[in-house]
Order: sequence, then structure tokens, then C-alpha cells
Amino acid sequence: MLDLNRRDLLKLSGAAVGALALGNTMTGCSTDSTVYAAPDPTQMNSLLASLPPYYPGTEKLGPDEMRISFMGTTCIPMISQSAVSVFVELGNGDCMAFDIGTGSIIKYWAMGINLDKLSKIFLAHLHADHMGDLPFVYGFGPSYGRTWPLYVWGPNNSGFVWKSPLKDPNDPTSYDTRGPFPDGTAACCAGITAMMCWHNESQSFQNTSFSDYPPPAFDPQKHIDAYDLAPFELDWKKTGRDVKGNLNGDNVAYHQNGVVITHFPAVHTREGAISYKLEWNGMSMIYAGDTKPGQYVIDQAKSGVDVLIHEIVMPASNWVAKLGGDPNNTAEVQQAQNIQDSSHTPQKAFGYILEQIKQQGGKLPKLAVGTHFQATDDTINSALSDIRKWYPKSEGEVTIASDTMVINVSKTNGIKVRRAVVSNYAWPQSKTNPYTHPNTPKYWRYDPSTGLPTGNPSAQLDPTAPVIDPNLYNAR
Repeated sequence: MLDLNRRDLLKLSGAAVGALALGNTMTGCSTDSTVYAAPDPTQMNSLLASLPPYYPGTEKLGPDEMRISFMGTTCIPMISQSAVSVFVELGNGDCMAFDIGTGSIIKYWAMGINLDKLSKIFLAHLHADHMGDLPFVYGFGPSYGRTWPLYVWGPNNSGFVWKSPLKDPNDPTSYDTRGPFPDGTAACCAGITAMMCWHNESQSFQNTSFSDYPPPAFDPQKHIDAYDLAPFELDWKKTGRDVKGNLNGDNVAYHQNGVVITHFPAVHTREGAISYKLEWNGMSMIYAGDTKPGQYVIDQAKSGVDVLIHEIVMPASNWVAKLGGDPNNTAEVQQAQNIQDSSHTPQKAFGYILEQIKQQGGKLPKLAVGTHFQATDDTINSALSDIRKWYPKSEGEVTIASDTMVINVSKTNGIKVRRAVVSNYAWPQSKTNPYTHPNTPKYWRYDPSTGLPTGNPSAQLDPTAPVIDPNLYNAR
């Protein structure tokens, strides 16, 4: 494993850029020499810059095509990378997000995707870097195109109970314990709904429901309002197989329009994390979320998937250096290592996982993608070098995800990896509401010109507030 302290990272030159070829062998990728002008490999991403361009909104998805867009690819949000979110569009018109981490909504808007497309969200677990933008997506749905419920899938309560190594001093026969807690997706959504009460009420002079909205078949409670946050809890222990290893289909999260999304356990920080597998029209992808290296992903991938998206993490000493710490400080490095040991897959281990898919008689993925990773030339070079120690180029394609990377999967045209060309100044774009029979807003009045109910934007304001008469400032 390549260990680099902070000083070494800053000393790295363009040589690191050239080494990107260790993993980036996708056909059709070209190299733009201008991206190498910057001398500091910690401040550039030549892999992303070298990809062919994709212009959002200019291509209609084919009926046999799947598009995977990376809207957030790190656990440490920064201008170049938001926290984790992957958006999947299918040729049948269906679409869904896997996680919705902090800052990712900005990338959705830059890519021309408004909140009307973000009504189905699948959460791998309940860390903020995987669901930090959920309150925003929920609260501003009616303002930005989603005038129907927000549906959220995720793990159920962990059920975990911890027993202290020390006995309870007040009772020598027992131990202090922690848990179980209401720590599942339903409790999370209920908490968000309560937290957002002021927001939601303040926006409810708008139309938030339509009588002609048809609740989907997967929603037996028939939610209809845009401020209905509807959770669907998944048993995080299920794998789709019984104790004898026979398929039993007990892990189906979503089955609609020919799309099947299953889930399986992830080993991450605490019991109650999951990974997902999407299958549609002969194509498939795995979104592993966050997990320590484990057999679960290998078992699910052995049948063959087009795209395997798996988290990776750099060596602990490098992580400490990147965070401004001292990579020679044993205590600092050990603390970082403790975090990784509880939660994550070392970059070299990802290569081992890929090799094990083959060694265990499975089909290798057409494209393996490392994500949840702070992607600059120095870190990408190190990660690809480690991955390739187990998984050489001859075995298959590997890339490292960055925000606005787009992967198209087609049964006829194979896999295409590109970078979206976006604007830093993009606004969310209004969408036509497909429903035409709005229910009366929660805060309403009679329209004096029609006599019909209409939204009342002043209903919740303090009537004694000294508001300036518009005639005054509109006088000029």
C-alpha cells in the first residue's frame, strides 16, 4: 500500500497524472493536454477532465438504456464533490436516487434534474452524508415540481443492544446497556416530518395535492399530499436466500414497471445498513453504499452485473494528512484507522473483492466504480495502483467516480463513461405538472374575482406587523 504523508502529497508532480493510466482504460476516452497545466496533483482531477463530454438534456434515453449519474461521491462535502448520491434513469421512464447526501441537490439542478424526478429515494443507511439533503428535497418538493408524496426506502430498526463490559454499580448482577433504539427509516422520516413542521406549514398556501394523482401500487396507504413522507422499511438482515442458500425472494424492495430493486446487508458502523441491486431489461447495477469488505457483495455480484459501484477509502495515514493532521502521529492515525475499521473498504480490498468474484466462479462486472472517495490525481493514482494489484487491467475496467460523471449502459452499445458539462450558475427549471385537478390549499381564501378557493399567502403572517405598503415602493 502506498503511504503518503502531507509533505509527500504536495511534492507530487505531473508524474502522478500519467500513472492514471493504471486504471482508466475505457474506450473512447481522450486526453486533453491542457488539464495537466496545473502543477499540483492534489488540486486537479485529470481522470474526469479526460472523459468525453455529456450535455444534460440533449439526449433522449433509449428504450434499452440505463443512465447512472453521480451527483455526490464523497463523505467529505467540498466544492468539487458533494456527499453521496447516485441517480438512475431507465429507458422505461422510471428513475430513482440512491442516497441523497449533503450538497447533492446542487448537482441535480446543475444536471437539469428537478425535484419532480426525486420522488423515490433509496437510502443505504442513515448517516448524514447519505441523507443530509433529504429535508430540503422533502420540504421544497411543492416549490420545485414534486406535487405528490416523497417515497423513501431504507433499513428498519437495527435492534442492536450493547452490553457494557462493566457491571451496573447499582446492581452487581446486571450490566449497563444501550439500545435498542428507534433508529430505522420510519423513525427518521417521522423525525424529519416533525422537524419540518414550520417549513411545511409556511409553504402550504400552495397546492400540495391533486385529486387526479394516482397513488402507485407500491403504496398501500394511498398517500397523496406532497408533504406526505412515506417510508418503506426493509429488513436489513435479508439476503434473498434461506438458511440453506436457496433463493426465496425475501429481499425485494421495489418491483414496478419491470424494475426489480433488491437489498442485502452492508457491514457499516452499526447493524442496520444495506446495499442495493437494480435489475431491469437485462441490465443491472449494484450500489453497495458503505460497507467493510465482505462476502455479501461478492455473492450478489457473481451472477454478473453491468456496473458495480462500491465505496473505497484511502490509507489512514493519507486521510490524516489530507485533513491537516500529522500522518506521523500514531494516535491520530489510529483514530482514523478505527473509523475505517468500523465502516469502510480499503482501496486495495476493492481489488481483492473483484478478484474474488472471479475466483468464486462468478462473472466479473463490466465496469467497477470506486466512490465515496476524495478524487484528485494523487488519490486516484494511489487507489488505482492498489486495486490493480489484485485486479489487473486484463480482468476488467475500473474507474473512480466524481461528481457529474455519467455512465450509460446499453444492451446494444455497451458502456459509455462521460463527464457532464454543467454551469455553476444553473437554476432549477420549472416542469409542467402532469396533474390538473388541484385540491384546495391548506391555507386559502375565496378569490374575490371568481368566488373560488385560492391560496392565501398572507394567512399565516402577523396581522399587526408593520409591513410597508407596496404602493409606496412602487411609486417610482
